Amino acid sequence: MAALRRIPRERGGWWHAFVCPAHGVELDHGDLLAGVFPVGGARCAYGCRVDDEAVRGAWLVLSHQAWARHLRVLAHRGERAEAVERLAEYAGLYSELATERHGEAQSWMLRGRLFHQALTDAIWAVTIGHTVITLAEDSTDDLAAVLPLLDELERAALDARDVLTGQGDLASNYTAWLNAAGVAASRGAAAARGLEWDGAERWLEGGHGLYAHLRVAVAEDGWEWEGSTYYHGFVLRAALLALRGTDPAAVPSDVVDVLAGMLDILATIATPGGILPALHDGPYLRAPLALEWLELVALAQQLIPSPALDAVAGRARDELGAHDDGLDGELGGWFAGPPLPKRPAPGPVSVFPTAGYAVLRHAGVHALLDFGPHGGSHGHRDKLSLYLYGDTTPWQPDPGQVPYAHAEFRDLYASTEAHPAFRVDGTEQAECTGRLLGSDDSSVTAEVTTAYEGVRAVRRVALGDGCLVDLLTVSADDARRLTAQLRPGVAVDIQLQASGPVRTTWYGDETLHGWHTHTPGRTVRPVTRPGPGPADDPQRARTRVDFTAESDRITFASVYQAASAGPAVTDVQIDGDGVLTVALADGGTARFRTEN
Repeated sequence: MAALRRIPRERGGWWHAFVCPAHGVELDHGDLLAGVFPVGGARCAYGCRVDDEAVRGAWLVLSHQAWARHLRVLAHRGERAEAVERLAEYAGLYSELATERHGEAQSWMLRGRLFHQALTDAIWAVTIGHTVITLAEDSTDDLAAVLPLLDELERAALDARDVLTGQGDLASNYTAWLNAAGVAASRGAAAARGLEWDGAERWLEGGHGLYAHLRVAVAEDGWEWEGSTYYHGFVLRAALLALRGTDPAAVPSDVVDVLAGMLDILATIATPGGILPALHDGPYLRAPLALEWLELVALAQQLIPSPALDAVAGRARDELGAHDDGLDGELGGWFAGPPLPKRPAPGPVSVFPTAGYAVLRHAGVHALLDFGPHGGSHGHRDKLSLYLYGDTTPWQPDPGQVPYAHAEFRDLYASTEAHPAFRVDGTEQAECTGRLLGSDDSSVTAEVTTAYEGVRAVRRVALGDGCLVDLLTVSADDARRLTAQLRPGVAVDIQLQASGPVRTTWYGDETLHGWHTHTPGRTVRPVTRPGPGPADDPQRARTRVDFTAESDRITFASVYQAASAGPAVTDVQIDGDGVLTVALADGGTARFRTEN
């Protein structure tokens, strides 16, 4: 017998509270269309059952959003009667809640009606509006009962946008979604009334519309200003949803360029095998988010002409069709062969100077150097972190972030301690911005001088013969405890030799070999200890390695080589002048100078 399904009648809370307080993992959703919170509490992967008001409110968010997606699927399938009936039910519920905003929202939130946050109302409203647009393509005869809901959703989006823009927050990611909600709700209402849509000036073209938002929220290098993979995609998806059904010729060329550039960012940072690094705040791995990336590509293909994008969008639509409500499946973030709609395939080195990222691709290693602005409330204390990936292996990834309501783990994953960065005296970096010193087609060099008072750090990453060279130089006004950190996302072995460099071996679908040495005459202690792995599961321990010296200046030198690359590295040495020599099995050598 099929399980009964009903729309919940209660307001939703804040989805980030759907996290186990003991283990920091997102809780199991259960049957989100049942309309009833799981009996006995929401399950944790480690056996906990969690039941409190915050978790119930978070589950209601997920349930209402799942219902909106389900209604959209029903409309696309032609199952009209149920879709219209449920929409009318939501219209009644939304009207009942009209007397007040959500009373349990946190003080910093822009409050919604159905949810704690107006942002969550907006995300839900986009899906509801698109459902009605699809239904109206066939008939408008039974949609009158839904019109009050659509009109109120548009008004709510406009009111919230007025508050944001009145505070000078046109660039906020909230603004992107409020504009998308206004477009979807007003388009849906016009379609249900059998009228032409007349909201372009209000929601797209005006001074607070989507186009104005994109022009201030996206930097010249193509990144959304927060420098987070998740929020970059979050804003891009909102924009593409807002433009669904828009004649591409009607979109200003500069806006199309912005959207294409945002896609290029994702294509550039993604590994060839499909990993999309979770830079700064955002989930490390989450199946519903993976489906959102696929939806983003399918939407982009409708707006941006590109043969490469056409092929990827076809796969995206196939994947989406296999997951009816966007809740099932284990998809790994991005996918092989990402789209490149605007520029030719990137070379071995790509630099984004405003966001402060550099990507280096060479001999089976995909590396990212993080040196840019902190990133506002979604930033991490991670300056000069170096992330390492194979095609499909996260050897040393950005660890991502847990659901935000877990304060302890959220602080941990934003910390310097959690990143492959540098530390001084065992303390945290200050929130700060680094600086690009230089780059060419085989190397990138960046520095930071404000992470610690009286300390300058310079990291140079260069492409060698079949290997990647990393030179991290830290100098201080006087002797300090200086540490270079390795933060593996996979199993790793570390071996000290009687003489010569420390060796590391990193495992996964591909294997990585590492050689680690330092300025001669300095005593370095390589210490391993267990620590939390990436943020999708803080209880999954990984081996952390800290190389620490008491000194006023030291260069920590590492050479990395994928097992599939060659000629094989045989030795690594650094001399007193800061010159690193890499010896190869074919008898060749290569030399790299540290940055002064």
